[in-house]
Amino acid sequence: MGLFAGLNNLPKAGWFTSYADRVTRDMNISFLKELNKIWKSNTLLSDTANLDFTTIPYWGDDSHFENNYSGKRGKGLASLLAVLAQDPDSGIIEYGDTNIRHNNEHDVVLEFLDFYRDGHKKDKSLRYLVFDSKFTNYQNLNRLNGDGIKFITIRSRGKNIIDKVNNTPTSQRKIIRVMCADGKGRTLKVVEERVTLNGYDKKIRQVAIIGGHGKVKPALIITNDFTIEIEALIRKYSRRWLVEKGICEQIEFFHLNRVTSSMVIKVDFDFTMSILTHNIYRLLAKELEGYSHLSDISIFDKFINNSGVVKLDQNTINVGLKKKRNLPLLLTALQKFQNVETASWGNRKITFSGLSSS
Repeated sequence: MGLFAGLNNLPKAGWFTSYADRVTRDMNISFLKELNKIWKSNTLLSDTANLDFTTIPYWGDDSHFENNYSGKRGKGLASLLAVLAQDPDSGIIEYGDTNIRHNNEHDVVLEFLDFYRDGHKKDKSLRYLVFDSKFTNYQNLNRLNGDGIKFITIRSRGKNIIDKVNNTPTSQRKIIRVMCADGKGRTLKVVEERVTLNGYDKKIRQVAIIGGHGKVKPALIITNDFTIEIEALIRKYSRRWLVEKGICEQIEFFHLNRVTSSMVIKVDFDFTMSILTHNIYRLLAKELEGYSHLSDISIFDKFINNSGVVKLDQNTINVGLKKKRNLPLLLTALQKFQNVETASWGNRKITFSGLSSS
């Protein structure tokens, strides 16, 4: 980052790991908004955003953190509650926030909508929000509907609701086939109806996916989109798991579960930087034919984790990368940057090549 920003001295590692009192949440939000403008201008964002919470544990003695349930640990613990919003097509993470408290977690979906539109209420580029059942309440679903946003989520399953679905006559059940990511299809039994919810002004569409022989509880998908085909609706919700995969990557590769500070703003800064890094990895993966589906850590192992030699002369910057199995593909992706002049490098041209040593 320092290199491309034209700094004559790169930031030391201590700058990233120590607290800077000049960094504020507004700065992080402003940074993410500017990034989103870049993603939008390069058509990297679709009309859908998947949202989910993640728990960032804190292992120190500070008592000002709230207890949040950690699915990874299977219990509640002192932690920060963070939110991520990810595009299901490109894998780009659009938004992140570690300042979530119990008294405002249901309103995060509205905060994200304000962030995305950035004061432009007529912005219709975002059509769908997809999240799980505990992400927000029915009152906020009502507000999303009033704002012209289509939502897809899961309804909490009470015993009476489950009994009603399981006792639905066979004549009212539909058999559909939903295509999976591997090209294979899956046959499902569904029951579609319109239901009412407390706090929601209008009827809402409910699609119940019935498990085999009543042994599995039905999944209840609810949405305010009455035109989308059932198959497309189920596929769109199932892709919500991609944001959970993104969270797993953040935890495993970027060590999101190892908080560097008890100061929330410092953790928020780290979170923002890891979002940026993840997105850069996604952009690189898009340039590597046949590898765009790989996780960040796999891209790192196969392409980034290497060394080489940089030689500077009066007119050029020559970057020689050591031999590695996947180096030819990386050099092919870098062809577009060959001989590009950059003002911060004294208008030198940059070239990339492979070395004979490993």
